[in-house]
Parts: sequence; C-alpha cells; structure tokens
Amino acid sequence: MRRKRFWGVVLVLAASLLLSSTFAIAAEKVYINGIDANFPPFAYVDKSGAPDGFDVKALDWIAKEMKFKVKHKPMDWDGIIPSLKAKKIDIVASGMSITDERKKEVNFTIPYWKIKQVLVAKKDSPLTVEKALADGNKVGVQRGTTEAKWIAENLIKKGGKKFELVQYDSAPLAVEDVVNGRIVAAAMDDAPAIDATRKKPVKILGGFGMKDEDFGYAIRKDDAEFLKKVNEGLKKLMKSPYWAELKKKYIDK
Repeated sequence: MRRKRFWGVVLVLAASLLLSSTFAIAAEKVYINGIDANFPPFAYVDKSGAPDGFDVKALDWIAKEMKFKVKHKPMDWDGIIPSLKAKKIDIVASGMSITDERKKEVNFTIPYWKIKQVLVAKKDSPLTVEKALADGNKVGVQRGTTEAKWIAENLIKKGGKKFELVQYDSAPLAVEDVVNGRIVAAAMDDAPAIDATRKKPVKILGGFGMKDEDFGYAIRKDDAEFLKKVNEGLKKLMKSPYWAELKKKYIDK
C-alpha cells in the first residue's frame, strides 16, 4: 500500500515538473525580427557580424521593457513580408514604410518616423533632379521598396520617362555604383541618403515627386496581442530619454 502511494506521489511530481517545463518553454518564446542587412542607419550588420542600427536597438529596448525576447535575422528585403506571413519571422522592425497595399497583408504599429524620398548623385555632379531622370540615364533603386514601385508606375509608366531603372539588393550598393559612375543617381529614403553622404563622395539632389511616408513595425494580422505589446513599448520608448540617445547616435550624428 505504501509502495503504491509512493509511486503515485512520484507520478504526480513528474507530471507537475513536465507541466512546469512546458509552461517555461512557452514563456521562453523568442520573437524573430526580420531586418534588411544593409539599410543604415535603421538596420544593418556591423563589421563583427552583429545586427545593429536604430530599429535594432529600439526593438531591443522595447523587448526588455515589455519582457519578451527578440532575435534579429537578416533577410532579403523583397521577400520579407512573405516570410512574416509564413511565420518564419514575427516582426519587421527595419525601416518599413506604411502603405495601403502592405496594410492588406500585415498590421503596422503606430508610426515612429517620417521619411522623404530623394535622389543621390556624385558630389561633383552638375545634374539636377530633372536632368538625372532624363532619357537614356540609369537610375538605381533598391528592389522591393516603395520608391522602386512608385518610380516604375508614376515616372516611367504614367509619366513617360525613358531613363533605365536599375534594381539593387540594397541602397548602399546603388550608392557604390553612383560613385563608380555606373549610374547617374540613386533613389532612396532621406535618412539612408544622409548616412551615405557622411561615408561616400555623394550629395542629395532633392525629392523626385513622391509623397512623404511613415515608418512602422510590421506584424502578422493574427498576432493582435503581440501588436498591442509592441505598440505599448514603442510609445514608452518614444517618451523615454533613450529615444533621443538613439536619434543622436544613429540619425542626427
């Protein structure tokens, strides 16, 4: 009788430990943030191979404040929303523009940054925006971006412009070809453009007619609780002293 009771107690304890372990594993979920590996100052991989940038550090702060774990995973930008929907990643905090088209596929957090779209050319270039977009010229852009789509639809298809739009895996690669003279200009967000002027002999020519956009973090439509948590953390971050530190370090430097 005692032996049966003993083994009964052992089984109950084992079941309790197993249940506790299950809860612990569930609580240890790590949210994966898909990032563009070469989109400074918002997201990039540094020389040591570690993810860095304004959005990377911002999400790290939010995760710590809201008590969840996050890991940053570099990915190809043009496939990042399909990866989010396929649950290969859980969030995109990497300088993503909020658009009506993207809203059909994912949910966005509150906007946290407003950006303008500009053209970048060589520092000694005599070109204006209009001359850069002249027939026969080559203009670079990162594939999968809102500016790539807008230029193709509004300047080339509807506007009748006959310059060649050259697609790149990243904005910095387009800048390299501007410097090397393979293309006359590159279209991109103003923050990366400013970052490029600090690192390369290039300058900003100005905007090309595209409306300003807001950045937000993208989250799956069925992840309402996670969206709520990230939004709450983002609001706290934007009110904290660390927000100003991030801007000074990555954008206003």
